[in-house]
Amino acid sequence: MKPGKGKSCYTERDFEYRFLAGAQSFVLTVPLQFPVQENLDHLHGRLMLLHELPCFVEQDLKKRLSRFVEEETIKDFDRDAEQALEAVRSGQVDAGALANTWMKSYKETTLEHARPEEPNQDEDFADIYHDLIHSPASETLLNLEHNYFVSISELLGERDVELKKLRERQGSEMNKVMQELGKSLSDHDVNSVAAQHFESQQILENKWSTELKQLSTIQKQEYQEWVIKLHQDLKNPNNSFISDEIKVQPNCFQESAGQPLYEEREQMEESFTIHLGAQLKTMHNLRLLRADMLDFCRHKRNHRSGVKLHRLQTALSLYSASLCGLVLLVDNRINSYSGIKRDFATVGQECTDFHFPQLEEQLDVVQQVVLYARAQRSQKAKHQQEATNGSDKVKAAERNQSNLLPGEFYVTRHSNLSETHVVFHLCVDDNVRSGNITARDPAIMGLRNILKVCCTHDITTISIPLLLVHEMSEEMTIPWCLKRAELVFKCVKGFMMEMVSWDGGVSRTVQFLVPQNISEEMFYQLSNMLPQIFRVSSTLTLTSKR
Repeated sequence: MKPGKGKSCYTERDFEYRFLAGAQSFVLTVPLQFPVQENLDHLHGRLMLLHELPCFVEQDLKKRLSRFVEEETIKDFDRDAEQALEAVRSGQVDAGALANTWMKSYKETTLEHARPEEPNQDEDFADIYHDLIHSPASETLLNLEHNYFVSISELLGERDVELKKLRERQGSEMNKVMQELGKSLSDHDVNSVAAQHFESQQILENKWSTELKQLSTIQKQEYQEWVIKLHQDLKNPNNSFISDEIKVQPNCFQESAGQPLYEEREQMEESFTIHLGAQLKTMHNLRLLRADMLDFCRHKRNHRSGVKLHRLQTALSLYSASLCGLVLLVDNRINSYSGIKRDFATVGQECTDFHFPQLEEQLDVVQQVVLYARAQRSQKAKHQQEATNGSDKVKAAERNQSNLLPGEFYVTRHSNLSETHVVFHLCVDDNVRSGNITARDPAIMGLRNILKVCCTHDITTISIPLLLVHEMSEEMTIPWCLKRAELVFKCVKGFMMEMVSWDGGVSRTVQFLVPQNISEEMFYQLSNMLPQIFRVSSTLTLTSKR
């Protein structure tokens, strides 16, 4: 018999089975090692086959074999228990340490004896906020958030003015230096002045960044303390406390027509209702929009519905099963230093996030997770190095382990954006600008994985860049746009039909966004393509016979 891995000491005992076959008596003797690690049904079958035992002893042999193994195992347990008790009586084992070990085992494995979970401050605050935002105190909360938003906006305005003055001063200084180049100054002098200008800018930007971070930290702490205190006060029926300090004057929400927060561009959109599914059909809403991706993140203070009402819907659904997500196309570096990542980080700085860590903190966590995942994958790959050729080894060595691969994405959570709770940062490369990508392209498969995450995490509204780019360029002709849109439409339709197996069929809203600088003619061509690919619900006109 094969020894088990759990014990280092085995004892061998003989199992005897006697039976009669006519007038003859037979004895079967089988050596067994205890503790027995083998399945007794398998052992019984092998004994019947190897020793060619008659079929009429099959059930009796099985019963006696099971009884023998059970009795001998109990004897072993009793003997081990007696030895353990004797060790405690003789003082070889500390009774106190033994009791602590038993107590730890009970707490870790038995719910009845487990220590109650310690209250989580973030979860408690989330429950409190959810109760308040769905109560008459919601307007008070939005007023306070708006006050903090105005404070941050004023600080950002001061920063921009000071940075602008510095750049203008440095620009005039550099012009003077360039005029003296070759006369009284050399290239070395010009480089020295440029280095000084860069250092001055870095110092000023770091100064304002520190002030902004400190203000956000103070606001977040004050806000959470105030929300908890308000919840406690509202619980007391004898206390009608509503602080006058946080009430915002009505004119604070009005923005003069000549000073909007940012230039609001004309937005084109088309909406469709579709039904997907073979037997059990699920209704979904589709929208095609010509808009900037970051428009779903910026706070529109000059919006016709008002910033307070515009913000209310996002706040109401923050801790709900109807979250809003957005797909942002980024490069393979996990930072916020360039491109649309920097623009997104700038938008996130306009308002303090009172519920989730700041963007930089979330990116630091993502970076650590990526490094850990890469280490785990490389460890598994070591076992397959013999099957890997030399070129693959070189590519693996040259790849930066802290960077993402095309099709991979990371997720950040936000409570300070206008219409978005979750942002999927999808890594793409220059291949998305070519016209020959297929349904198996990493960017397309990344969209599939994002939709799967939406199904498992209650994200019912998702905004997707239809052309897999955020800005148009010269090579993106009309045929290129039509081919790309058709591919994405068809792939997303297939992924949405897969959703039924992922979430059981939940109605969702999918928003397809095209770049702001696309032509109206191209937009209407895409709008006509969508109902041809998806099954758009048609209206029925009922008439009564008279």
